[in-house]
Amino acid sequence: MQLKSSVERYGAIAQLFHWTIVVLIVTQFVLATQAEDTHSLLQKAKILTTHKSVGMTVFMLAILRLLWRLANPAPGPLPSEKAWQRRLASITHWLLYALILVTPLVGWLMSSAKNYSVSWFGQFTFPNLIAPDETRFEQLKTLHGSLAFTLFCLALLHIAAALKHHFFDKDNVLRRMLPVKLK
Repeated sequence: MQLKSSVERYGAIAQLFHWTIVVLIVTQFVLATQAEDTHSLLQKAKILTTHKSVGMTVFMLAILRLLWRLANPAPGPLPSEKAWQRRLASITHWLLYALILVTPLVGWLMSSAKNYSVSWFGQFTFPNLIAPDETRFEQLKTLHGSLAFTLFCLALLHIAAALKHHFFDKDNVLRRMLPVKLK
């Protein structure tokens, strides 16, 4: 498989970024749900520490992915795609990029506002970005939740569109992001 994307399909690096971030975002939703559902403060703190580490991993990978995407354009649209579909797909992709960057950044700001450190799996600690402020923490917490929910909804739309292309349109939109060949 080629490393860079071609006119017909995404390359191995774009696929690796895509699927790694997908797995990490699913992990984030599972961790956030577990943290909300636990009654043990110690367990909640452990889960949120992991959630922050995974979030910062998503943030760093999102930066790398965006840089890779800017240097290595995506495959072109399929001839069967209508102009409105191309425009909607482009808007959706750029919104997804924005959300996978902004959501962890807001989480980092939220932790800073609460004066909770953000560590990366205990290897190093990111600096606080803002001074502690309980009001700002509550605002950022609400924003972080709203961004995460928006990311979830947009990801569902993205998945639905890929499945529609595969099962109903029977085109190559989904196949060109998969590392294995589907018939």
